[in-house]
Amino acid sequence: MRKFLLSVAAALALWGSGQAQISPDAYQRWYGGKYSMFIHFGLYSELGGVWEGKPVTAGYSEQIQSFAGIFSDWYGETALRFNPTRFNADEIVALAKEAGMRSIVITTKHHDGFCMFRTATTDYNSWEATPAPRDFVKELADACRRGGLRLGLYYSNIDWHFPQAYPISSHNCDFVTPEHFELSKAQIRELLTNYGPISELWFDMGSHTPEQSREMYNLVHELQPDCMVSGRLGNDAYDFSVMADNKYPESALQVAWQTAASMFDETWSYRSWQERGSAVDKAEEKLRSLLGVVSHGGNFLLNIGPKGDGSVVPFEREVLQRIGKWMGKYGEAIYETEASPYRQSFEWGYITRKGTKMYLIVSDDYKAGQVQIPMPADNKLLSARSLVRGNALNFTQEKETYWIDTPAKEGDTYAVAELTFASEVEPMPMAALRKSGALVLSQENATPSYSYSCYDYYTNYRSTVAFNWETELKRALRSAEIIYTQQQTNRELSFSIDGESAGTITLNAGKPYDLKVKPGSVRMGVAKWQGPSFGLFDGNIADWAEKEGTPTEKSEGTIPTTILKNYFLTQEIESDKDQDVLFELRSGNGVEVVLNGQTFSKHLNPYRCTLRDEQLLLPLRKGKNTVVIRFYNRFEKEMPWRFALAEKQVVLKQDALVALPAGRHTLSVAPAQPRSIYADIELSDIKIIYK
Repeated sequence: MRKFLLSVAAALALWGSGQAQISPDAYQRWYGGKYSMFIHFGLYSELGGVWEGKPVTAGYSEQIQSFAGIFSDWYGETALRFNPTRFNADEIVALAKEAGMRSIVITTKHHDGFCMFRTATTDYNSWEATPAPRDFVKELADACRRGGLRLGLYYSNIDWHFPQAYPISSHNCDFVTPEHFELSKAQIRELLTNYGPISELWFDMGSHTPEQSREMYNLVHELQPDCMVSGRLGNDAYDFSVMADNKYPESALQVAWQTAASMFDETWSYRSWQERGSAVDKAEEKLRSLLGVVSHGGNFLLNIGPKGDGSVVPFEREVLQRIGKWMGKYGEAIYETEASPYRQSFEWGYITRKGTKMYLIVSDDYKAGQVQIPMPADNKLLSARSLVRGNALNFTQEKETYWIDTPAKEGDTYAVAELTFASEVEPMPMAALRKSGALVLSQENATPSYSYSCYDYYTNYRSTVAFNWETELKRALRSAEIIYTQQQTNRELSFSIDGESAGTITLNAGKPYDLKVKPGSVRMGVAKWQGPSFGLFDGNIADWAEKEGTPTEKSEGTIPTTILKNYFLTQEIESDKDQDVLFELRSGNGVEVVLNGQTFSKHLNPYRCTLRDEQLLLPLRKGKNTVVIRFYNRFEKEMPWRFALAEKQVVLKQDALVALPAGRHTLSVAPAQPRSIYADIELSDIKIIYK
């Protein structure tokens, strides 16, 4: 078997020391569920996005207290009329089941600090502050037990009502004070003690220190060992990654992850004046999102926002019911499945897999036609059938490609073809490297394994956690040389071949290696600054090379800055030939380097790091090269920067006794003891040369 990607099970095995373990059964229940209901329900629901008779158009409606500038006492008076008599937990559970959802996550406390459960920590809660004492978390917990669904809880890491917490800010990403952290721990103890088994704890916003994140993570697992902790707890201390709101990864991640999506990007809670449009169109939109998430190996959390009276908005009910009808027919292609075995996407639809089964989820435009998929010759396709009708579908084989008839039109947006193979369907290998003489393995020809690293809501990004190379050799290669830069010294690397350990190498015996870059063969051209821009440490930055900027002749400096700012330096470089060239880079909180349109290096620096120097071994091509560098500032008042050609073009070279056998195999490299399975490996400047 060629399992060159970090599987979910393997990822769990790579947990850093001291991190709790989820039992395999509990993890599989969470991971295999795939599709869940999110509920945003609180005081803000009573306001419905309106204050003093006027729609509040800025921001999410659940944050209306902030965006409408409402005094705390005025906002708190909303509780005096908050009496959601039409909130029926059993009916919500029934709707979730009808929609095909396997669990529910409800807001126990949002940013406004109002608790939707009975708590001893504050009287600002639904039991004491409203006309009728109700514990909505208990009502839903009991209903979930009766209905056979798992319950998850949302909890905001910020609190606009607690006096010792930070006040309202524009970004909701303030630090968590010690007093506020003690309040949060007390409330989490109540939530994980009083309501039975909780499948996931969905933290949100705020900026914990690494110590706070770890302490809270350990507290959750002390109280409920099998409760999955979400990525927004921060500092890479969690059990599954969470994308930014309504965001989706560029490709599959090789660890557990989830996308949370609202019905409308503009809000999560009820908005009385929202233009809703067609429920049919919205159901198709959200079904596409569900399929995209699951085919990339993730779980989909779709939100509803009940009205102030507790009733479900009819539009949202219809959307869920329509998706539920599709799930009732085709759920086998969703539940308990793994990501598509292919790295590439297909214009005709989506793919999932489960054991020896592969499911082709074909859009209406391609039904009653043909699609093609690659498959290694050693795994034969035994049968193909329509999942609903059960009739056989014709297929033909040409070398390692299958041509398969798609299901007939069945009145659904997507139909499913079920393929059965002779053996388990595994991630497909990348194109094999067929080399004569030296075999050079680098980031350029690797297939990365991806995770998602998160320090807080804004400081998160798709991280690289392993490099994989598919090789096809006529003879075995007995040893290799590793070329690396100075900052890699003393790092311990783990090598595996076809998923089996091939040993570890400590980079502590390197000898100086001259890159032989001739003076004048590399010329630094025009450099320009763009920005600042506010926002996430994520997304494509290559297009900044085409934008106008401010020219600079400097190669280093310090920029006065403010919170959550990105700055972009575009540098043109001329090279007389294809060659590896050493550069020096300085950054603050985080940095990303894009070379000729492709990400070369991207990582967050250690917590509150204000200055970090490193080396970059860039593979320049002959002629013009363009480097775009994103310098990211999290919370500092100034940002250092430097990008310059290294005066000494010298790196390190070390022998490594890691043999590659003859035949077709996969070599994988990752840190031997990662700090976290989510942290970037930062190995972009390493080359492995087999002879």
